[in-house]
Amino acid sequence: MTATTTRRDDPKTPGGAWARMTDGNERFVDARPLHPHQDSDRRALLAGGQEPVAALFGCADSRLAAEIIFDAGLGDLFVVRNAGQVVGDTVLASLEYAVSVLHVPLIVVLGHDSCGAVATAIDTIETAAAPGSVYLDGLVEMIMPSVRRAKIELAPGHNLDAHEVGRLHIEASVRGLVEKSALISNAVADGRLAVVGANYDLANGRVEPSVVVGTL
Repeated sequence: MTATTTRRDDPKTPGGAWARMTDGNERFVDARPLHPHQDSDRRALLAGGQEPVAALFGCADSRLAAEIIFDAGLGDLFVVRNAGQVVGDTVLASLEYAVSVLHVPLIVVLGHDSCGAVATAIDTIETAAAPGSVYLDGLVEMIMPSVRRAKIELAPGHNLDAHEVGRLHIEASVRGLVEKSALISNAVADGRLAVVGANYDLANGRVEPSVVVGTL
């Protein structure tokens, strides 16, 4: 699962949409944001409809404000978030809407360093202590396959590294979207859509891709 040639001149293609997002992230990292599409004219323009450049499925962590990280504005991103970016039915339905109705060419799955949901999943498997709520239990259980994989592949007999578990979970979230949704997988196969899994570095603000499904 690797990226290929990027078409930077057309934001309606997967490569062009990704280029636009990475350009925005570079501005954010370099402290030279443009703050585009955040005025009253833009608000009025969007009252009749939307044409987002991409869909972003990310963790609900308060430090992952998508439009700020990618220096975007109103109507630029179709954002779906929950704790730990776990792939459930409502997430799939929302992203299928973005692909089939809004025709986004790109889905970005965004995890981050020091994810509380990932840390809870690690604690659960290492201490056998459940989070204590049926809803939290269900969410953490959706992260557990990545923790178990890390335990087997990366740290047999040792303490788990939260960053590595987070990386595996980003990959699992991307894989879950493509494998569970025929609509999304068909759009990828047709070249109309790419799915990028990436990690957000809390300290420097940079988004680093780790897995790409489709062609950029």
